[in-house]
Amino acid sequence: MTEPDKLRVNGHRLWNSIMSMAEIGPGEQGGCCRLALTDEDKRGRDLFIEWCTAIGCAIEIDDMGNIFARRAGRNNDLPPIVAGSHLDTQPHGGKFDGVYGVLAALEAVRTIHDANVETQAPVEIVVWTNEEGSRFAPAMIASGVYAGLFEKEYAWSRADSDGKTIGEELERIGYRGKHACGEHVIGALLEAHIEQGPILEANNKQIGVVQGGQGVRWYDLTMKGQDSHAGSTPMRGRQDALVACADMISRIQKLALDFAPHGVATVGEMSVRPNSRNTIPGEVFFTVDIRHPDGETLDKMAEQFSQTGKALANQHNVEIKTDEIWHNPPVEFDQQCIDAVASSAEELGYEHQPIVSGAGHDACQICRVAPTSMIFVPCADGLSHNEQESAKPADLEAGCNVLLQAMLKLAG
Repeated sequence: MTEPDKLRVNGHRLWNSIMSMAEIGPGEQGGCCRLALTDEDKRGRDLFIEWCTAIGCAIEIDDMGNIFARRAGRNNDLPPIVAGSHLDTQPHGGKFDGVYGVLAALEAVRTIHDANVETQAPVEIVVWTNEEGSRFAPAMIASGVYAGLFEKEYAWSRADSDGKTIGEELERIGYRGKHACGEHVIGALLEAHIEQGPILEANNKQIGVVQGGQGVRWYDLTMKGQDSHAGSTPMRGRQDALVACADMISRIQKLALDFAPHGVATVGEMSVRPNSRNTIPGEVFFTVDIRHPDGETLDKMAEQFSQTGKALANQHNVEIKTDEIWHNPPVEFDQQCIDAVASSAEELGYEHQPIVSGAGHDACQICRVAPTSMIFVPCADGLSHNEQESAKPADLEAGCNVLLQAMLKLAG
């Protein structure tokens, strides 16, 4: 039997698994469209379970659709060491975001299985439901329910643009499990992921040892003025909701730049009513995403954002309604898990550095209730949430080897 510290994953098998999963819900430009709880998501889940049962893993599904695939240890009374991420994608998503974390965990467990290594604690692979938040907002909702950040009834009630809810769609695709979300014990969680940023590539590092994640606030805003004829209504006295919205967007851009280099803000979704070329827009709905790694600074950004909205509404003679639908404060990961990742990267000889996650991840939810850390690998030009998202096979293999060794350290 190979000594555990000498074990290495099969990079070719890992790559083939990623490419096989990418065939489910292929995008128009080489990426993936596998939105949460769609038929494509179900097919991806089914394939994942097929792969896990082939190596003898036991499957458990909770009532938020989270999947846990367990390989038993010598002492199954110990809480399991868990690794994984999510299989859902953005509408124009890539092949690696989330999926790499799930299939890297699968490859790590396959390697343990092939070498007939018995860990002290059991090891598990997890798939979290609706991490992206693209079809159902907010993001990371199932891991959030697990961590006690969202009520389950609230999560089940979240609807997509067609009015279909998470609860209904879980039932429809057969993934509303019988186990209560949050009751499945986790001893520690590791999540491998592409960086979704340019830092590792710019610094020529193969591994990012993630220390924590920045905070995020999500808002739904509605600016309401008055519909009116585009030709006969003088410019003065108009209640143009879209002009007010455009002014607000430029101020949001300035807000982020005022808190550079770490502050970021994005308007990612918008709808205009009545959406007619010769009618002054009377109502605009739009979303705002504000982030910063420091909690106090994020609060300052939020306060300035709120004050700006009120001032601009008054200036443009429109009403503004602001709903904060999600506040995820900055998080710090567990030092023992961080050390397991860092020492594994060091022992394997990979160039590595500490890093803070700019994106939200399921690990940033679970860290509130279980020891957690993450492993980043570079992606080309830091591009993600895009069909052109790309990562090198050698980097993916390196991250998977770090994941394997960190899991073995924590599982005993």
